[in-house]
Amino acid sequence: MLVNLEIPVEAPFTPEQRGWLNQFLQRELGGGGAVAAEVGYDKKRPFPSAILDNYNLNDEASGKETRHVALSLEGSGLEYEVGDALGVYPRNPPEMVEEILAALDLDGAAEVPLPDGGEGTLREALETAYDVRSLSAKFLAGWLERSGSEELRGLVEAEDQEGLGEYLWGRELIDLMLEHPVAFADGADFVSVLRKLQPRLYSIASSPKAHPGEVHLCVGVVRYESHGRKREGVCSTFLSDRGGDQKPGVFVHRNQAFRPPADEGTPLIMVGPGTGVAPFRAFLEERQATGATGRNWLFFGNPHAATDFLYEEELTALLKGGVLSRLDLAFSRDQEEKVYVQDRMIEQGAELWAWLEEGGVFCVCGDASRMAKDVDAALHKVVEVQGGMTAEGAAAYVKGLRKGKRYCRDVY
Repeated sequence: MLVNLEIPVEAPFTPEQRGWLNQFLQRELGGGGAVAAEVGYDKKRPFPSAILDNYNLNDEASGKETRHVALSLEGSGLEYEVGDALGVYPRNPPEMVEEILAALDLDGAAEVPLPDGGEGTLREALETAYDVRSLSAKFLAGWLERSGSEELRGLVEAEDQEGLGEYLWGRELIDLMLEHPVAFADGADFVSVLRKLQPRLYSIASSPKAHPGEVHLCVGVVRYESHGRKREGVCSTFLSDRGGDQKPGVFVHRNQAFRPPADEGTPLIMVGPGTGVAPFRAFLEERQATGATGRNWLFFGNPHAATDFLYEEELTALLKGGVLSRLDLAFSRDQEEKVYVQDRMIEQGAELWAWLEEGGVFCVCGDASRMAKDVDAALHKVVEVQGGMTAEGAAAYVKGLRKGKRYCRDVY
């Protein structure tokens, strides 16, 4: 059967419509690559990806939940390199949407404008297109104009930013609705005050050479309680709890500044505690697949070895097989005094300095607010002590590493 359909790239399809169309054409054409090329999957047109695997990397006794999520790229035409990130469009929980509709007494079946054009039902728009959780000082100010709440006025107009921050912490839109009610004319009026639901970026945890047609993620799942309510990360819980039936919309986000060494003989030092190990799993798979001869050294940390050693079997096998030359571990809560990856760096300072002097590339991935700063300080300390330099000399050396693209960071 010959089907000759032309799909304009700018066609205003929703992710669900594109997924249905893609599946239909795949059935009729017996393939997917040509369809993907026609549709042109990217950030504006994400690919509806089937979740192939989804399991917890932590032990059940752990206080953390970190999911390994494998997604299919078959038929998408999407390609990635190790070091890239995957953008994922989440969906808001249906139960949260229903609570919002009930609180506002709005008709979920009413048509409303979508942020990227076109229309959809209010219920669908709140699930897939609008941010119905996040609060900010700016949003609070807009809500004040509609509610006239004197309590909000005191928070918004006061110079006490600490008090405003305390109010915003742990609260979401539903809290604001219930504490300071606002009447909206209709669904369109309500969505006019909302921001677009943004995709989340995750460091890719796989090499396309090791897993053709797939992309893997290492996702820290966020769950906590505040102000008497259970809270959850919008994208992490979507992937862990609900994404399997939804085919999350995904796209590739390039990160040219974060790659393993182009010279396969170059030593590679990687610092990736927690989910920061994700891109380094990909780096190691890539180096193994290409037969790279350069030595590889990984610093990994988490609270407990027994429950939080992510990818333990894989990393142990890579160490035994010689792909991973060194594996230094920092399980912070397994002894009285907390030990972190930066502490291991300083302990192994002489060897770390030797690798750097051999032309090694130093890469770090993970939390930007604390870990990356502490690792940077430890790197400066190692260079200063082991290189016999002043603090200024060490700073100049590290600056040279950056300039020579030998100090790469993927922090968030």
